[in-house]
Amino acid sequence: MKFYTNSHKHYCGIDLHTKMMYVCILDSDSNILIHKNISTNEKAFLKLIAPYREDIVVRAECTFSWYWLADLCAKEQLAFILGHALYMKCIHGGKAKNDRIDSEKIARIISGKNFPLAYTYPSEMRAIRDLMRRRSYIVRIKAEVQAHIKITNYQYNLPTIEKNLVHKSNRAGLAEHFADPAVRLNVETDIGIMDSLHEEINRLNNYIIKHARAFKPRLLYKLKTFRGIGDVLALTILYEIEDINRFPTVQNFCSYCRLVKCAKESANKRMGSSGSKIGNAHLKWAFSEAAVLFIRESDRAKEYVDKLSKKHGKAKALSILAHKIGRAVYFMLKRDDAFDELLFFRS
Repeated sequence: MKFYTNSHKHYCGIDLHTKMMYVCILDSDSNILIHKNISTNEKAFLKLIAPYREDIVVRAECTFSWYWLADLCAKEQLAFILGHALYMKCIHGGKAKNDRIDSEKIARIISGKNFPLAYTYPSEMRAIRDLMRRRSYIVRIKAEVQAHIKITNYQYNLPTIEKNLVHKSNRAGLAEHFADPAVRLNVETDIGIMDSLHEEINRLNNYIIKHARAFKPRLLYKLKTFRGIGDVLALTILYEIEDINRFPTVQNFCSYCRLVKCAKESANKRMGSSGSKIGNAHLKWAFSEAAVLFIRESDRAKEYVDKLSKKHGKAKALSILAHKIGRAVYFMLKRDDAFDELLFFRS
C-alpha cells in the first residue's frame, strides 16, 4: 500500500456503508470533480477513480466496514488512510447531515491536512485479532449465564454453591438442587448454554494458540515472564498492539490503552476528564485483568495495592497498578526484555 504524501493531487473522501458508499473526489484546488453514490463494488469503485488513480489518496472512516476497501487499495497500490471516527466531530457540526455532505467534508479535511489518522491494522493479522475479540465476547456471555445460575440459587435461599461452575464437571447434577420443575428447566437451560459455550471456547483457544504462536514467539515468551500474564493475555496484548514502535512515548501508549484520564482544562481551571471511550477497550481489559492476577501471584504486589488502598480506595489502587503494568509492558516490548519484579517496584 502506498503512503499518503504531499505529492498527491486528488483527495477521495468516502462515506462507507454496507451496500452503498458516497464518493467525493477533489482536486488540489478543492474543486469537486466527482460526487456520486455507488455500490460497494470493487470494479465500480476502481472504474470511478480510474482517471485520477496515479495521484489520489483514498480515505474512509474507521467503522466496521473498511476492511475490504483497505485490502483493495493495498492490492491496487493506492494510497489509503483511515480516519478516527471519534475525532471526526467536524463532519457532524453542520445544520444538515447526510452521506453526500459527509463525503465532501471528509475529502476537504484531507486536502486541508487536518485529517485525524487511525491505525490501519495489517490484513494478515486481522483475522486472528478479530477471532480473539470474539472469544472474549463469548467468555463474557458464559460468565453472565453462570451468574444467572447463582442468582437463581440466591432467590430460593438454597445452600451456597461452593464449586466453581467454570469447570464442566462441577455443573453435573446441579439442576437437581431445585425442586420446582420450571426453575429446574431454567437452570438446565443455563447449564446447556454453558456446556455449549465451553466447547466453543476450547475450540477457539486451540485454534488461536496453534496459529498465533508463530507471531513474535520471543516477545510472547517474555511477556509470559510477567506473573499473572498467560497465553490469552499475552496474545491479546501482542495482537492489539501489533507494533510497539507506533507509539513514540509511553504516555501515548498508556493513553491508547485507556489507563490514564485525560483532563479538560481551560484558563487554568480543570473541568473533570473526557475521552474515556477513545482508545483500545481490549487492552484496558487485558491490563486490568493482569493487575488482579498479579496480586494473586505476588505477595509484594498485594502489599503494594493494600498500601495504595488506604489512600485511594481499592478500585483506584487497582487502576494505578494496571497503569504501572502497562508502562512495564511498553518498555519490555521496546527493549525486548523480560519482566524484572525488583525493578518494577523500585521504579
